[in-house]
Amino acid sequence: NVDCGESGSTLRFFIPLGANLGCPLTFIGHGKLVSRPLQAYYDILDKQFVQYFNDNGNLPLTVNGLLMPGKFELPGDVSSQFVSGLLFALPLLKGDSEIIITSPLESASYVDMTLNCLAKYGVKIENVDGAHRHYLVPGKQHFKAQDSKVEGDWSQAAFWTVGGALGAGITASGVDFASLQGDKAVVEIMQRMGADIAKTDDSVTVNSGATQATIIDASNCPDIIPVLTVLAAVSEGTTKIINAGRLRIKECDRLAAMTSELNKMGAEITEEPEGLTITGKPEGLQGGVEVDAWNDHRIAMSLAIAAQCCAEPIILTGAGSVSKSYPDFWEDYKSVGGKIEVLA
Repeated sequence: NVDCGESGSTLRFFIPLGANLGCPLTFIGHGKLVSRPLQAYYDILDKQFVQYFNDNGNLPLTVNGLLMPGKFELPGDVSSQFVSGLLFALPLLKGDSEIIITSPLESASYVDMTLNCLAKYGVKIENVDGAHRHYLVPGKQHFKAQDSKVEGDWSQAAFWTVGGALGAGITASGVDFASLQGDKAVVEIMQRMGADIAKTDDSVTVNSGATQATIIDASNCPDIIPVLTVLAAVSEGTTKIINAGRLRIKECDRLAAMTSELNKMGAEITEEPEGLTITGKPEGLQGGVEVDAWNDHRIAMSLAIAAQCCAEPIILTGAGSVSKSYPDFWEDYKSVGGKIEVLA
């Protein structure tokens, strides 16, 4: 068995590789991962005549077969993780393949990161028109081992850049402004909102100051939307978050979660089918309530950042969910002045 925990990327990256082993491999998961969408792969496995068994579309999923080179069609509006998963597996097949994206690709920056990483390890793939709609994948390729440095994570830095804008100033170091990560957009979005930002080659410093509303397109940066919702909640004017429907199928429905929990704290947020409308309260939020992380690491960290905007402390349940992506978050939170009391 392959235990993917609650990680959608782990599951979606490994399914195509597992479908090329020629022997049964079972994927299991926990939490909302059990029911997260996999239909794009099921359609491909059906066309490939690769056996698979699942629980009414949910995990556990067992695959048993061998992928054959050919044409692979995928929708682009569900998750770029399906595209990346195929990009990892298809170069290993015995012949050439094509990937056709049948609808506009959201989070295209993540696919760019995949292509860039594969190239570093000796795998060649052609983005035919440069528009993320057609990829040519030569077969019979091999990954070439080498030493590499993993760049800093902009999605994690975003918590501290927003925290700096709401507090006494924070520097996030170890970031790369030449990165292909879509979440790097946090800096540009915050600049549009009027945040006080200073950059060096590998760090960004954000100081406290008034911020204004803007329109935030979530298409290529979904992971930073929860914490940007916090900033918008205390910025002057009405912020619109658009093209964010995919946030409903993450570890939790992140649009519903941020609306529910921030409104408890005194924010004014309205859910839309594909986004949020946020009427800012520059005077801050009231707090003094119990909120829940919805078993989602990004919700937990976003609410922790929101606490510094509150007149009264909050009680956060589910705080341990940060361990999914950032086990040291609470230590770092305290290191920049955050106050925490663990309740029995």
